[in-house]
Amino acid sequence: MPKRERVMRMSVELPLWRALTAYRVLTMLYAVGLFAADHDGYDRPGIAVAYFTVLCGWTLATLPRVQNATACTKRFLTADLLVALVGILLTPLVVDDRYIQDNGPTLPSIWTAGSVLAFAIKGGWRWAVFASTPVAVANLIERGRPAHDTVHNVILVWVASIAIGYVVEVARASERTLARALEIEAATRERERLARDIHDSVLQVLAMVQRRGAVIGGEAAELGRMAGEQEVALRTLVSGGLVPVSRVSRDAAEGAVVVAVDEDDGDGDDEAGPVDLRALLAPFAAARVSLAEPGAPVLLAPAAARELAAAVGAALDNVRKHAGERARAWILVEDEPDAVIVTVRDDGPGIAEGRLAQAEGEGRLGVAQSIRGRLRDLGGGAELVSTPGQGTEVELTVPKQHVKRGKAGTR
Repeated sequence: MPKRERVMRMSVELPLWRALTAYRVLTMLYAVGLFAADHDGYDRPGIAVAYFTVLCGWTLATLPRVQNATACTKRFLTADLLVALVGILLTPLVVDDRYIQDNGPTLPSIWTAGSVLAFAIKGGWRWAVFASTPVAVANLIERGRPAHDTVHNVILVWVASIAIGYVVEVARASERTLARALEIEAATRERERLARDIHDSVLQVLAMVQRRGAVIGGEAAELGRMAGEQEVALRTLVSGGLVPVSRVSRDAAEGAVVVAVDEDDGDGDDEAGPVDLRALLAPFAAARVSLAEPGAPVLLAPAAARELAAAVGAALDNVRKHAGERARAWILVEDEPDAVIVTVRDDGPGIAEGRLAQAEGEGRLGVAQSIRGRLRDLGGGAELVSTPGQGTEVELTVPKQHVKRGKAGTR
């Protein structure tokens, strides 16, 4: 089936940048409101008006700068911090001593914390320490003495910014880990799908050539030996597979990047509606294979129906391979209210205990991928019951949700 690549981005930083943008605007309005409410108490209101004009213009003009980490450059952060520091140091020039002794707010007030938080979100807790330290020094200079309230506010900004910076660093690491896990999962699913297709075609042909070559002998035996070697090599390849290199966005604010693969039938049958599973299972009926099915259509999504039919075919292949050409098999189709159940039973010698685990370890993927893997991708399951000397029964279950869905799962 054709594939299409789907890129997903994960980021916990974008909400933080949006919150910071809103914080800067609101605290700017708060600082202006404080000045407007007590402007008569300012000795030099003209200087304060000039500063607030610069503060408002700077805040509104730089809103795009605090929307993501790429736009929020080091040069901008430095200039933004200087605006806050200048406002703090200008405060003693525009107010009287009583205002300072009463622990009145500085000109930028709590707007200053936005500058420090921008450092924390951009660079983590170390950048937060770098930004909050000059703010603390400026506040102490503005007060002229280490008053209790001043020290309290300084420590509060320091601790809060460092904590936020640390949380951002942890979140970034978690994003990268999650992106890696999702890519490994997507690669594993794709490898399993490839393994099923190869098992259903190439591997079985190679195994047949090996067996027939050994029976015929001569040059055919040598050809069979080479086919056996290629079968082993191919099984090893599809069992191991490749794990992709995790992709990380150049823009840290956009978060980690995960590339997933969606299956696309390409023939438009997703829009054609569900198909009757009975039509796909009918070709399996033969002289030694009996098919029992409901009288009414058994509807499933096209992709789900094909995968379920392919799993039934893989189960019958195992019957012919392990139980012999003379073994009989029975297929029973049950259309339940919430699921479709297909049971494949044979009268062969059964499977010895531990044989399935051994076969999977050897790279033989008939049951592990061609049957169980297919059903797992459909949200269903495969139960295998076998008693030596009494045959084997495989029960395949697919949930009815795939009647409405147009694909066999998104990977």
